[in-house]
Amino acid sequence: MARVLVIDDEEGVCELLRDVLESAGYEVYVTYTAAEGMEALDNFNPDTILLDIKLPDDDGIKVMERIKDIGVSVPVILMTAFGTTEIAIQAMKEGAHDYLNKPLNLDELILSVQKAVRMKNLVSEVATLREKLEDDLNQSDNFIGESRIMQEISKTIGRISDSDITVLIQGESGTGKEVVAQSIHKNSKRSHCPYIKINCATIPENLMESELFGHEKGAFTGAITQKLGKFELAHSGTIFLDEIGELTHQAQTKLLRVLQEREFERVGGINSIKVDIRILAATNKELQKLVEEGKFREDLFYRLNVVNIKLPPLKERKEDITPLANYFINRFALKHAKRITSISKEALKLMLNYSWPGNVRELKNTCEQAVVMARGAVILPDDLGIFDGNPQPFQNSDSELNLTLRLKRPLKDILAEVEKQVIVKTLRDHNWNRQDSANTLGLNRRSLYAKMKEYDLL
Repeated sequence: MARVLVIDDEEGVCELLRDVLESAGYEVYVTYTAAEGMEALDNFNPDTILLDIKLPDDDGIKVMERIKDIGVSVPVILMTAFGTTEIAIQAMKEGAHDYLNKPLNLDELILSVQKAVRMKNLVSEVATLREKLEDDLNQSDNFIGESRIMQEISKTIGRISDSDITVLIQGESGTGKEVVAQSIHKNSKRSHCPYIKINCATIPENLMESELFGHEKGAFTGAITQKLGKFELAHSGTIFLDEIGELTHQAQTKLLRVLQEREFERVGGINSIKVDIRILAATNKELQKLVEEGKFREDLFYRLNVVNIKLPPLKERKEDITPLANYFINRFALKHAKRITSISKEALKLMLNYSWPGNVRELKNTCEQAVVMARGAVILPDDLGIFDGNPQPFQNSDSELNLTLRLKRPLKDILAEVEKQVIVKTLRDHNWNRQDSANTLGLNRRSLYAKMKEYDLL
């Protein structure tokens, strides 16, 4: 059933909209102020929004802009009793799906809502297809590694995949912990069941429990509907908890119970929910040290650390650089529609001599840059942005900027590229330590993570 969020301060209009839309088969949630409407967005998850332009606490067009700014892609239908051509033009210019005058023509209203919901579904389908394509490009079916230690890890993955044993994957940022988790799931008896991954470092502390275990309606302010947590969604499959060292103590306690008894309660709930899941966890921190400091539960650590896979940094397995580079370059050549046939010996030598503080993730990003910058069929040293084995993203900044301008790219793309280069350089300067890099850039850790995700640096 499609959902419609109504934001209008006129009670009579709201009741009319509720009756008409519910009769047409829609689920309707009514709010009377901009603040209530914004609060309802996350929990109600509407397919379209009916928004009055004149609200007691804000302007409807500004509310629509804020909805877009926070990344909510929902068609907005604006309504007003004070319609003018100027307002109509402004509304459509700012991205409204439709614009309706009051008193509302109910047939026109239903038709507009139907079109908005169809558009939302179409956008969702396109996003799903795009995400699948990106997943195909960003994930490998096989664990790539020719070094002895990676071959041993591959054997371990093969031995443990079909069991339900809990696995703790440790290693520096960018070493491939998520790829290991994906490989374990894909080769397991649960491979056709859900695979839910969650980065514990990106979840605000006050939302951690709700995100992991869900909540009941009314459990806290803003919980206007019941929400299923990641553990419930992962039932019969695998859940991968990345950066598990960031879990709050309360979430650690609940997780321990899930590991022991395979059950939990939603936030605000009283009924125990049983789940059949396999738990994989990863961290770039020394959990044993966190245990000693009292920041991580010792009993939880031992429950997670049944099988421990430690991934070495890329500088300790140089044999893997060539196969990884070839894999990434072939993949990004396909993504960017470039005819790249090989890497020159000189470029490969630079790669082999470099220490790669950002590990496989940095190698991946360097390969994509090389593919984009390459002017011929062979990757050359100049394409890598590496000089004497050290990345120098700004070593020739004037010529790079001129190249960018010659390409006649939009200003926003140029600025985004400069921002990406600054972030990459800062990460490299701090050996890809996110907290130190965030401090240098004047960002908090979650903001830096969002930027890294935006620029495909994860």
